Amino acid sequence: MADVINLYVDDSGTRHPDRDPGRVPAHGHDWFGMGGVLVREADEAAVRGRHQALCDKWQLKHPLHSAEIRACAENFCWLGEVSKNKRTEFVVDITRLATGPELTAIACVIDRPGYNERYREQYGQNRWSLCRTAFTVVVERALKFSRQQNCRLRVLVERADKQTDAMMLGYYNELRSTGHPFDAYNSAKYAPLTQAEYAAGLYEFRTKKKSSPIMQIADLALWPMCVGGYDPRNRSLLEMEKAGVLVDRKLAPGERAERGIKYSCWQVEARKAQSPVV
Repeated sequence: MADVINLYVDDSGTRHPDRDPGRVPAHGHDWFGMGGVLVREADEAAVRGRHQALCDKWQLKHPLHSAEIRACAENFCWLGEVSKNKRTEFVVDITRLATGPELTAIACVIDRPGYNERYREQYGQNRWSLCRTAFTVVVERALKFSRQQNCRLRVLVERADKQTDAMMLGYYNELRSTGHPFDAYNSAKYAPLTQAEYAAGLYEFRTKKKSSPIMQIADLALWPMCVGGYDPRNRSLLEMEKAGVLVDRKLAPGERAERGIKYSCWQVEARKAQSPVV
């Protein structure tokens, strides 16, 4: 059997098109994203070892959580109480963990206002939850990457409530049984995989708790990719780019549109100009 690459998938933002439409997060952007990191099954032990070393060094008893770390809040409120040098040292250690050589970062990020501008009039209340688009895109692009490495793909999604977990499994099973759900004409430019290719390449679906070390790394990797659609000079994104961990940096320029990080519904010209993806 071919080797297996594991895709660890986290999510960020609101998946419902009309949920709290006037409420914009503190960072000023309104997205829904799914993604995280790809890692060969054989390389997981090395990644887990570095995660454990970081936790031992900093005496961490709670999972790494990007939002808490950025805000110095909750289980990471102590970051606001230590010296600037100590905070910098911790950020450097976290960055090294999230940019290890075994990792490949990948995501699909949807601008929610842009999605509504594009689809509200045409589909109204029948618009998909944003997670259906994001999950399908990120899994297909991860599978294309895995096929290029002669590997099959295992999809591991952060565990949520039973309804959400069942919905993610349904999306996965749909890909295996019928292929992607997008309009054939509109999606042709992205060279979509066939149902047979999905069935052959998708190995397994699982959910994982936040206690999973590599799911925590997926959380650390996803936020910079999301905010990078609006601010390509985001420091964390630049560190990932410098380390070569972004999937786009492992693809030829001509492959990125159909295989790289996907920024969807960036309809406003200013947003298009800011997007780091060619």
